[in-house]
Amino acid sequence: MIKKIIGWSAHNKFLVMALTAVAMSVGWYCMKNIRLDAIPDLSDTQVIVYSRWDRSPDIIEDQVTYPIVTALLGAPNVKAVRGFSDFGYSYVYVIFKDGTDVYWARSRVLEYLSKILPQMPEGVRTELGPDATGVGWGYQYALVDKTGRHSLADLRSFQDWTLRYLLQAVPGVAEVASIGGFQKQYQVQVDPNALSAYRIPLAKVVDAIRDGNNDVGGRLVEFGGTEYMIRGRGYAKSVEDLEQIVVGRDKGGTPILVKSVARVALGPDIRRGVSDLDGEGDTVGGIIVMRHGENALSVIERVKTRLEEIKPSLPAGVEILETYDRSKLIKGAIATLKHELFTQMFLVSLVLLVFLWHIPSAIVPIVTIPISTLLAFIPLYYMGISANIMSIAGIMLSIGVLVDGSMVEVENAYKKLQLWDAGGRKGDYHAVRLAAMQEVGPSVFYSLLVVAVAFFPIFALVDQEGRLFKPLAYTKNLTMFLAAFLALTLDPAVRMMFSRMDFFVFKPKWLAWTVNQVVVGRYYPEEKHPISKGLFRVYDPVCRWVLERPWKVIAAAALVTLATVPVYLKLGSEFMPPLNEGTILFMPTTLPGISVTQAAELLQKQDEVLKGFPEVERVFGKAGRAETSTDSAPFSMMETTVLLKPMEEWRKKERWYSSWPEFLQNPLRRVWWDRITWEELVTEMDQHMKFPGVTNAWTMPIKARIDMLTTGVRTPIGIKVQGADLAKIEAVGMSVEAALQGVPGTRSVYAERAAGGYFVDFKLKREQLARYGLSVKEVEMVIMSAIGGEPVTVTVEGRERYSVNVRYPRELRDNLPKLRRVLVATMDGAQIPLAQLADIEMTMGPAMIRNENGLLTGYVYVDVAGRDIGGYVDEAKKKVASAVPLPAGYVLQWSGQYENLARVREKMALLLPLTMVLIILLMYMNTKSWVKTGIVMLAVPFSLIGAFWGFYLLDYNLSVAAWVGMIALMGLDAETGTFMLLYLDLAYADAVRGGRMRTYADLKEAVVHGAVKRIRPKMMTVFTDFLGLMPVMWAIGPGADVMKRISAPIIFGLFTSFTMELVVYPAIFLLWKWHGDMKKGTAVPDAGTLHVMED
Repeated sequence: MIKKIIGWSAHNKFLVMALTAVAMSVGWYCMKNIRLDAIPDLSDTQVIVYSRWDRSPDIIEDQVTYPIVTALLGAPNVKAVRGFSDFGYSYVYVIFKDGTDVYWARSRVLEYLSKILPQMPEGVRTELGPDATGVGWGYQYALVDKTGRHSLADLRSFQDWTLRYLLQAVPGVAEVASIGGFQKQYQVQVDPNALSAYRIPLAKVVDAIRDGNNDVGGRLVEFGGTEYMIRGRGYAKSVEDLEQIVVGRDKGGTPILVKSVARVALGPDIRRGVSDLDGEGDTVGGIIVMRHGENALSVIERVKTRLEEIKPSLPAGVEILETYDRSKLIKGAIATLKHELFTQMFLVSLVLLVFLWHIPSAIVPIVTIPISTLLAFIPLYYMGISANIMSIAGIMLSIGVLVDGSMVEVENAYKKLQLWDAGGRKGDYHAVRLAAMQEVGPSVFYSLLVVAVAFFPIFALVDQEGRLFKPLAYTKNLTMFLAAFLALTLDPAVRMMFSRMDFFVFKPKWLAWTVNQVVVGRYYPEEKHPISKGLFRVYDPVCRWVLERPWKVIAAAALVTLATVPVYLKLGSEFMPPLNEGTILFMPTTLPGISVTQAAELLQKQDEVLKGFPEVERVFGKAGRAETSTDSAPFSMMETTVLLKPMEEWRKKERWYSSWPEFLQNPLRRVWWDRITWEELVTEMDQHMKFPGVTNAWTMPIKARIDMLTTGVRTPIGIKVQGADLAKIEAVGMSVEAALQGVPGTRSVYAERAAGGYFVDFKLKREQLARYGLSVKEVEMVIMSAIGGEPVTVTVEGRERYSVNVRYPRELRDNLPKLRRVLVATMDGAQIPLAQLADIEMTMGPAMIRNENGLLTGYVYVDVAGRDIGGYVDEAKKKVASAVPLPAGYVLQWSGQYENLARVREKMALLLPLTMVLIILLMYMNTKSWVKTGIVMLAVPFSLIGAFWGFYLLDYNLSVAAWVGMIALMGLDAETGTFMLLYLDLAYADAVRGGRMRTYADLKEAVVHGAVKRIRPKMMTVFTDFLGLMPVMWAIGPGADVMKRISAPIIFGLFTSFTMELVVYPAIFLLWKWHGDMKKGTAVPDAGTLHVMED
């Protein structure tokens, strides 16, 4: 069938060319319109259930979070439900299984919520979070007024009521979250002495203010044929309006106004988040949260355009400063990939031109590269896969391989045409060329098919690793399939249409010579080929030496393979190598209970230190949470986004070439980097950021969001302590923290103080309540309002909304004795001190409560440096097991990257054997011989020698990226092994058909001919694969670390496998044929029984 396709394409060349041109046009359109991103969206499908209620964490956990979590556990396709209760807020994160549609998930959550919401306490406001991706924080900004004309409250009002809505209307934006500054609030500070004098209970003041702020409608009236709508205008819009509200009347009937019993003033609302810019103090900022499935680059560009349009309408002196912009990462990543991709194409083209030494033949595979790449964008576009680091990496991994098919075809045609020319030009050279392409066509197709099919197991990866590497597998496979298809269709058509065998004759001669070299070219016999002659001189004596002692060579190869096992055992393991985003996210944690003021001071000091590093361009930090359900951080958790300058501007390190001219330093810089590294910068920063009571953690923005969503843990390793009692959970966590302090590689370890919050408890005396005729609700209303300060209503001032808060003045509630004197009014107007109604004491309790699938949970965060994750966890587990006794009913769950690593190990134990089976079956389909299949598959252990030694020398850990590289290497092994065996098989068959296969010497000469005389095309095949990946190894842009882990095993493995193939394959082939077909010289092979691989 394959031969028929080649023949049809050769005879219908104009149709094939036209169809290719149409496909290229479609590919160009798809390439220009495909979505762009830095990395694939690795986040799970999540739905956030967000509730607000001004209560302590334990009350919210019991009455809100736990009921919602248990209700949602039964929803379909749910993988995990995580609850988080903080003061005033409940967050429930529902994580769905891979492939679940986000809007289907949201509808299911709403369905299950409908059962539980009617049971929620009064005052709980529950809503779904935005339909955003887990990594939706794509752009952040700060509002800065350097003139000092606008207060933080003014800037926050502008952000909340003007700028936020202008940006939220941008297509693709799910939410705009505000952070920092002060939200304006009307504060009614009640005078308890005045209340007592007027005999007015606090509840009456609250009700009066609530009732005194309202607008109503009175339907319609008609006057003189005109219809009028009736409105009652009673909104309070100023301090004066609130002061004029009537609370009651005195004995003389005189109205008692709010201003008679309280002082009304504007002040800040309670803050659960603060922000800082460059260590200069509190600032107002905003976070753009992108909608699920949107093109990140397009959304950010639209936001920037809108900000430019808004500039003229900003308040005088106010500027908008960018504090995080993911589009820079996207553009930088795409630029790096484009540069490396074009470098690859150039190097591969150069190899083809040099090794073929025939421009017309080289043009065909060279043209295949951009056409295959362009056509690959068609299925990517319609499959909804974005162009990102991983999808483009799939094309980059294919560059060297996708020309192999065309290269072998044109090289074989070159050889046949040279023989046709030397033999007197008998017959039509078009027929000779077509026969030559058909001769190797099946092997070429199968070898490319094996390379592609070897990646099929990647599609079995799930969760984070699946979402990361599936785009790579799609693009690599699609590009390979297209290259294999073009090798059978376009390549024959091009060769049949444009090739010539006769030189043009015209003047001037120099122009004719140039044209002939480009269009016709000279055909050299293999012995006289400029490249082959040099290769023959090197390889011929080596091959003959091997054939003199085949058993010893095979034994030596086996020993070398076995000697690699100890090297493999020394390699570390990790889930994923760092995917450098070019931005640092500093995430320190301090003890719970820190006040807003202290958190702001600590944040400012930290940012000031970070801004002092010469590599840092801008620092934007936050403590606590932004106004969004996508951020659940308490005050004890801080996040500082550190924008870095380009790496070329970082501090220099002395290298041996540092005194050379700059143009000579640039290429060397990619191999011997002469600036401080990312790791060195983070280590130096960590040393300068040692604040008492603060535990540091260093990561990157996208990575942190993904880790927190996937496992709930924001450090590389996390230990989840689960049980029934928060105090015991905290005790176990602190024991784990102490045990891990001494484990080598621990940069920081912090156990959450699950029960470390501070509380003032009012324990009501029921007998005293009965004595004074008071209910629990009446006393608790005073506690909530007079002490806690409960918002009672909201003013409507145009588009702006501000809360009204009623409470005692600060000076009457700033210590326990004063709290005991807070008055509670009875029915007859008597004022009873709280001390008579309740026992008041300070206690400790839960500052925040985590809930995983209904179980109380505490986290231990572990940041690791200078050590592989797998090795660290193995040692840490032993240390914890020996040092931390667990109470009955309490369990430890190792999470973070280790959780992903354990899952991948289990998957790879299945996928790698499956890959081998697939390749073996395909090879057998091609060779129809188990012996030949076995010989080809020997390339796999040969390549692993180089792969493992390469990891060892480069100090790389085994990771998902490394195993993906080795899976790709298996396919390449099969391809190079196939070509090597093909040429040996062809030489043997030619000798048998020519009657030159009777003695051991005849067999050796046939093997030498197949191995040595075809060394050039074999070297060309491997060099295109090898040099095609070399640019990746010296890449330094975003995503380079992952790419290097994929490319390193291929480069090193190709080197050792090809070396071993050149040495070991001839020896094995010789022994097989001598002991098999020739039966040690007692039998002469029959040409009629031959089965050659291309048949």
